[in-house]
Amino acid sequence: MHTLAQLRSGELAGISRLDLSCGLTELPPEVFALADSLEVLNLSGNALSSLPDDLPRLHKLKVLFCSENRFTELPVVVGACASLSMVGFKSNQLTKLPAAALPAQLRWLILTDNQLTELPAELGERPHLQKLALAGNRLRELPDSMAQCRRLSLLRMSANRFQQIPPWLLELPHLAWLAVGGNPWGAQRESRVLEQSNLPDLDWAALQMGELLGQGASGVIHAAHWPSGPADQRGLAVKVFKGEVTSDGWPHSEWAASLAAGLHPHLISASARLVAHPQGAEGLVMPRIGGEFSTLAGPPSLSSCTRDVYPAATQMGAEVLQRMARGVVDAASHLHRQGISHGDLYAHNLLWNGRGEVHLGDFGAASLLPDHLGVPARQAFERLEVLAFGHLLEEWLSRCPDAPPALQQLQAACVSAEPGARPLFAEVAAALS
Repeated sequence: MHTLAQLRSGELAGISRLDLSCGLTELPPEVFALADSLEVLNLSGNALSSLPDDLPRLHKLKVLFCSENRFTELPVVVGACASLSMVGFKSNQLTKLPAAALPAQLRWLILTDNQLTELPAELGERPHLQKLALAGNRLRELPDSMAQCRRLSLLRMSANRFQQIPPWLLELPHLAWLAVGGNPWGAQRESRVLEQSNLPDLDWAALQMGELLGQGASGVIHAAHWPSGPADQRGLAVKVFKGEVTSDGWPHSEWAASLAAGLHPHLISASARLVAHPQGAEGLVMPRIGGEFSTLAGPPSLSSCTRDVYPAATQMGAEVLQRMARGVVDAASHLHRQGISHGDLYAHNLLWNGRGEVHLGDFGAASLLPDHLGVPARQAFERLEVLAFGHLLEEWLSRCPDAPPALQQLQAACVSAEPGARPLFAEVAAALS
């Protein structure tokens, strides 16, 4: 994090990224001295409610973060920034999203945890849009113009007021990661699963917290020891949710999806609900996966946008790749048989041991499909997930020098731009057997 003193002294001349969180109520004019180099401006965690009209002077600005401020309207001047492609206004008090505030090059828009009731029709006129985060608003519908967003790959519309999912949404050619939990559309099933839960509560005070294992959009995961627990259940992992609403949706939706998933050898499911956290946070308790397992990749970066970032040294043989693929497909098939769309089938949610054994976790973006949903719609959700698996397979094939041609053909089928032409998971499993 930078300081105002550094900015005003000229010490930051020529930097490409500026992070300022120091109670700002207006943008310091000294920022404009960085106009010829600044590409990322992070103003999160201040007290801003407006941006200056001359913001476009930052002509190289590509990324603007203004989360956790006091904006009630996305400033129109944002839309005038010619190079801006990523805009983040999470956790403000936005009630208005003017069409003029949407940059022409918009690729990634984060509006999580606000008070928006509608989106402008002009959102469909942003052809570069790939990621759209809308969880935790008051939306009842998406503009039909969004059917033109042919590059949209990830959409978070959880924790809103949607009564239905527009049919055109499931036909978008590149949509692979969709989260719709926590809406009236599926609320009955979520409530029933939570009411029928027979998993125990586990008190925070009974646990000894250990090292950080990882964190994602919805929470932070630590190792934990349960001294008084059964001998085979003392090594645990505890996920503490980051807030009442996360980038993925409501914590209780994740809890419901984890419960509905049940047990499976390639899934990391909840074994208890965390209670009595000292800060009142909600959480899940899971079995601790063996120490030989590690996260396969890191989440997407600002530049990779929708694709995970793997360690440069990651390589795998054909046998390992096929074992991993079978494990992921087996887990995904199980979820869809239970009427669950994972919504976040990514390498950063997979633990692997380098020998082909994998475990899929993180139900933060999972959606419980309503009981009344017909077979065609269920299969449409499944084919979105098959596309996500196809992207995984592409990443693995690029790191596998001896992959057989049949896997290349399977991968091509999974990423077909025509959703109805993609195989279902049962067909993918057959091709991998």
